Amino acid sequence: MQKTSARLLALLSLLQARRDWPGALLAERLDVSPRTVRRDVDRLRELGYPIASAKGPDGGYRLGAGSELPPLLFDDEQAVALAVALQIATTGVGVGVGVEEAAARALHTVRQVMPARLRHRIDALRFTAVERPATRPDPQVGSDVLMALSAAVHACEVLRFDYVSASVSASVSASISASVREPVRASAEEPGQDPAEEPGEQPAEEAAEHPAEEPAEDPGKGSEPPPRRVEPHPPRRVEPHHLVTWEGRWYLVAWDLDREDWRTFRADRITPRTPTGPRFTPRDLPGGEVAGYVASTFQGSGGAGGWPCRGEVILALPAAAVSPYTRDGIVEELGPDRCRLVLGSWSWPALAAAIGRFDADMEIVGPAELRDACARLASRYADAAGGAPGPPA
Repeated sequence: MQKTSARLLALLSLLQARRDWPGALLAERLDVSPRTVRRDVDRLRELGYPIASAKGPDGGYRLGAGSELPPLLFDDEQAVALAVALQIATTGVGVGVGVEEAAARALHTVRQVMPARLRHRIDALRFTAVERPATRPDPQVGSDVLMALSAAVHACEVLRFDYVSASVSASVSASISASVREPVRASAEEPGQDPAEEPGEQPAEEAAEHPAEEPAEDPGKGSEPPPRRVEPHPPRRVEPHHLVTWEGRWYLVAWDLDREDWRTFRADRITPRTPTGPRFTPRDLPGGEVAGYVASTFQGSGGAGGWPCRGEVILALPAAAVSPYTRDGIVEELGPDRCRLVLGSWSWPALAAAIGRFDADMEIVGPAELRDACARLASRYADAAGGAPGPPA
């Protein structure tokens, strides 16, 4: 039989591994009697671990959440994984949440209590997180906002929040330019708008709902006109379903109760209101799962699946040379040096340019919009290269 201290650690590890444990199963796993399990549970309670008991023939134990955080038990692999995750969080790369300082403090605390053998492994792990250059700013989301959104999602409670639309954000931040906005759903937006701005966020609609007040009288020649005053937007009411992260940004996928449709909101533009509303029954997302819905939303299809512009070409390249660079495209081998490529994009010029980057002879199968886009690009490139020497023979 294990010593009492080793047995307590083993029991604590089991209680942390799953939600409920029948007493008989714990006794079997620890190779002790049910009476010994009861005594060991009492000892853990004296150490501050909140362990609940369920009576009856199928009764068991559950490790609950206490008001204070008692000592945690990690095996060697868990401790190393925790330290690695904290090191990544201290860099802030790809996290999108301002927790760098808190992660550094947590890493210091974890390192202090690690055994020497693990501390040496962690100290030997040194890396530099390099973020891919981006044409857009990566706004940070407050951890309190993420916790409020996540709590509403978990509890299935109606959420109210104030939302700053893209037009307002652009007016107060010179770093955000319309030329670098991401493509969005073609069914409702123009290609240059932010992907989190839904049909309900169109600037024209905002102007119609909240017109600027006219001046009471003519300000007179040479005087400054009074500033435009726009009434604040009413809070949004949604049924929050998923909190997701996409390319360094956080988004809330929710059913908008006022617009009666699915919406994707940027979390950095959300200011939650309290209290939350009544509970709701979760709805089925278009497509059935959140990953596919979010991917199709950012592709521009609005949840219907696929890109709004999709074309097919025959490339004079082997399939093995094309497939690594097509992401969600379809590549079919037609011979040793020929393949069929079906690819999508948010606009026909973008699709033509994406196909042209393979730098190979091609045959356009269709549709006609792709042919027209290729012709326009060819004419534009030819004009840009006018007078330049041709390629070497």
